[in-house]
Amino acid sequence: MGNYLLNGKKLILVEDDVELASLVQEFLHKNGYLVEVVTNGIEATRQIIEQQPDLVILDIMLPGLSGMDVCRIVRPAYSGLILMLTSLDEDMDQMLGLELGADDYVIKPVKPRLLLSRIKALLRRVESSHASFPSLASVNNQTINTLSTLEIAPHKRSVSINKQDISLTTAEYDLLNLLINNAGKIVTRETILQSLRGFEYDGIDRSIDRRISRLRKKLNDDPINPKIIKTIRSKGYLLCASIEKTLENESVKT
Repeated sequence: MGNYLLNGKKLILVEDDVELASLVQEFLHKNGYLVEVVTNGIEATRQIIEQQPDLVILDIMLPGLSGMDVCRIVRPAYSGLILMLTSLDEDMDQMLGLELGADDYVIKPVKPRLLLSRIKALLRRVESSHASFPSLASVNNQTINTLSTLEIAPHKRSVSINKQDISLTTAEYDLLNLLINNAGKIVTRETILQSLRGFEYDGIDRSIDRRISRLRKKLNDDPINPKIIKTIRSKGYLLCASIEKTLENESVKT
């Protein structure tokens, strides 16, 4: 590892191309990351769940289990970041990866500086949400009651329905965070995509709609008559006024 100054972030790189994995590992080491390489999908599921790294770089084509299967299996037990490596012409792989809980993807062949940029952007997003969420309506850093059934504890980044914890991916939690921080305002797809993935909306990308759909499902929010997240046609999404009102009420309690 030489004299590289580590930044404390642990990554797992799941890639069966040993030469490529070694090059990526060395490049990320030089930029301060502790990187462990895993070369097959079965071992990757075990290592991700056991080690709980800050971020996983996950190739799709793997021996043992595919990257898609790894993502699907680990997601209920791993709340960290997943950055998938996909092929240039496999749009369905990219969309399916996001559906299964990946936070972003990079197209192969991997350009090291782009990969580093995406890693930094994802980690910054988590750090900024840690800092910004509690300032919204925290009551002595305790649980925020948004509805009679939905509770958010920002200091633990946890969400529960009827006192039962629900499992949100990092991307889903950050999406909910973004909506709550803009409660009562329409949040456009452009804003969501820029905030969560760091690039502009092209008018075609449906990944945000799919994440909203998954988030509603986990929050038991009826998409036809939503009580939590409303769709504003041709504009974006809105955290319902009832939530905004409750948050305001909670914020003034002592």
